[in-house]
Amino acid sequence: MNTSEYRVTILGSGSAQPNINTFHSAQLLQMAGRHFLIDAGEGVQIRLKQYHQNLFGITNIFISHLHGDHCFGLIGLISTLGLMDRTAPLYIHANPDLERLLTPLIKFFCTDAHFEVCFENYSPYKSAEIFSTPTLTVTTIPLKHRVPTCGFLFKEKTKLRHINRRMTDAFNVPIAMMNKLKNGEDFITPDGEVIKNERLTTAPSHSYSYAYISDTAYHERIIPIIEGCDCLYHEATYLESDTLRIAKTEHSSAKQAATIAKLANAKKLIIGHHSSRYNTAKPFLEEAKQVFENTFTAVDGKTFYLQE
Repeated sequence: MNTSEYRVTILGSGSAQPNINTFHSAQLLQMAGRHFLIDAGEGVQIRLKQYHQNLFGITNIFISHLHGDHCFGLIGLISTLGLMDRTAPLYIHANPDLERLLTPLIKFFCTDAHFEVCFENYSPYKSAEIFSTPTLTVTTIPLKHRVPTCGFLFKEKTKLRHINRRMTDAFNVPIAMMNKLKNGEDFITPDGEVIKNERLTTAPSHSYSYAYISDTAYHERIIPIIEGCDCLYHEATYLESDTLRIAKTEHSSAKQAATIAKLANAKKLIIGHHSSRYNTAKPFLEEAKQVFENTFTAVDGKTFYLQE
């Protein structure tokens, strides 16, 4: 397994107010052999090209909520993919309202596109599995914001166990039995002796998980869903001292994001979506690290590896 394939690239780390140094929210997650776009703020197609990412590789787009800084880049990206002669379907997972809003724009601006935009609607009010492959699932995480909002948990399914060749040879286990061993079955010899699976195999490789927590007030109800995740992205729009703004806008502080990471036993925390009223991300990182040491700041163009 190449663990470098498990990574997230920050395409945009800014909040709603435009900033010359940061684009709006967007991330590219590469996991289990797939490329997922998470949110699509304005200019996301530019960032994808600037950071030498494969636009055609994106199969699914997950939109957390319908604030412009999280979805205004969609129509531009779809239009460009049409100009690039994409033919494979593009799946967009979002609040049902996005289909109603975006469909007229696609019909007007993308008439020459040769691929289908497939809307996979989800309810933002309940946690549910909304996407699955043989190796991975995506689950929604209802959040607490001014409009219906969901985060997403990308989680690999449990991998197969590894064959211990020395032991299987010692017990003359037939080749036809190997897949059953990988799935945890015991081996019964021709004489009726039961050889426990643990003697013939070793534990499966680690299954990775990535949690994306978009705009939200402090919300402990998400903790059971993201428990033990390898990497957590959690918005941190303000510092703890901005009490009134936090309450009014239903955003989180850096300290609150770190508290969620600590309570959820996350292995790594990335914070972003900082308000443009701050000139530097340094105070956010300092505030978060007081609670959760393994914290990093989202920076446009930076890639984080889930296994570090």
